[in-house]
Amino acid sequence: MTRKGNSVNIESRRGYHHGDLRGALIAIGLDMLAAMPAEAISLREIARRAGVSATAVYRHFPDKQALFAALAREGMERLGGLQRAASAAAGGGGPGLAASGCTYVRFAVDNPALFRLAFASAPATALLDLPLDEAGSAMRGLREAIAALMPGDLPPAARRDAALHAWSLVHGLAMLILDGQVGYDPAEVERVIRATLPGGGAG
Repeated sequence: MTRKGNSVNIESRRGYHHGDLRGALIAIGLDMLAAMPAEAISLREIARRAGVSATAVYRHFPDKQALFAALAREGMERLGGLQRAASAAAGGGGPGLAASGCTYVRFAVDNPALFRLAFASAPATALLDLPLDEAGSAMRGLREAIAALMPGDLPPAARRDAALHAWSLVHGLAMLILDGQVGYDPAEVERVIRATLPGGGAG
């Protein structure tokens, strides 16, 4: 086992003894996902690394799909946090939206298995149409940023179109890069995003 794996195993045992087995299992799952494709992950291996029985794992995750859904949620929350930080560092507004978009692409490149899993495990729900308090961190940040950039009297449908345009741009770039159709050049990604997103060229 790698040093990284041993580190996670120790932390997971400590987390379990403090009553947070679910969090420890998610941490192990994320660590495994960074090193292997999702289909290679098993609940029994996660249990072994956590130092608990498979039965203990099944109490939290009855099957792999339940685990994957939790990993996907955690991944998207992490993405949302990184995007908020990037937007704030860029000063918000159009430049902030562009920085958030660049972060989206970079997250996909840095975490390809987690990024793919996040959308493969997502429920068949129109994320752009969910109430804001039900949307995940990343989607909520996108919608709030678009709303702040658009005129106050813009119809809701136009705001939705703008959000869909922005999401399609960065997600499409991310998938083209992950599928090997486009090389990952951070400077090129930034140029495309700043030239295309609302207010991206301002700053």
